[in-house]
Amino acid sequence: MKNYFDFKGQVALVTGCSGGLGVQMAKALASQGCNIVPIARRMEKLEEVAADLRASYGVEVLPIKCDITSTEQVETTVKQVLAHFGRIDIVVNNAGTGAVAPAEDITDAQFEGEMQIDLFGTFRVARAAAKFAMIPAGYGRVINIASMYGLVGNKIAPASPYHAAKGGVVNLTRALAAEWGKYGITVNSICPGYFYTPLTKETLDSEFFQNYAHSVIPLERYGNEGELDSTVLFLASPASTYVTGIAVPVDGGYTCV
Repeated sequence: MKNYFDFKGQVALVTGCSGGLGVQMAKALASQGCNIVPIARRMEKLEEVAADLRASYGVEVLPIKCDITSTEQVETTVKQVLAHFGRIDIVVNNAGTGAVAPAEDITDAQFEGEMQIDLFGTFRVARAAAKFAMIPAGYGRVINIASMYGLVGNKIAPASPYHAAKGGVVNLTRALAAEWGKYGITVNSICPGYFYTPLTKETLDSEFFQNYAHSVIPLERYGNEGELDSTVLFLASPASTYVTGIAVPVDGGYTCV
């Protein structure tokens, strides 16, 4: 029987992997034998994640502290991974932030910070991985974590910089897919809906927001832990060879109405 999701020997670099969705996606890949490079700014959190991945899945894990707003740190990280593993097969660009405030009150610094992390940070990591690892290898899977808010606006939580940055990620994905297809690299984005993370828990737990979500999400609930796993595994695997440049909403139907 063919195993479509066998990642044994492959290496995945996952940004924003100190908690939340980054860890969930790293676990999904590790569960299929993929070695993991979790990167984030808090090394103590990365060490905890690495210990858990090793103990639970028996894969090799190389945690690296890296600030994706620094081109130098990103390129050093990629070169460190190549020195250790000799390859980077998969990149999951998950690191992100979110400023919530009325658009008329958003500061230049808030807007620029959002772009530096969510959009430019995504590009920095993809660029370095492609240049130093994937293009020379003639193979790669880049998965950019955008948001359903990269596809639509919203009336409940004003976050114009986040919408702009994530919308940029969606179209950056298309642009990179168009450029890098000739190198055997696919580039796709996932647009998650409302999932619990340390950053969203307080908002999602509020009665006001729960009532709102129930009324606007066709499945009438938030996403559960693990409900991104199959999408990540598909887009990261050789099974998705002919899929590139797409944005996949995993949002309970929020963007279909």
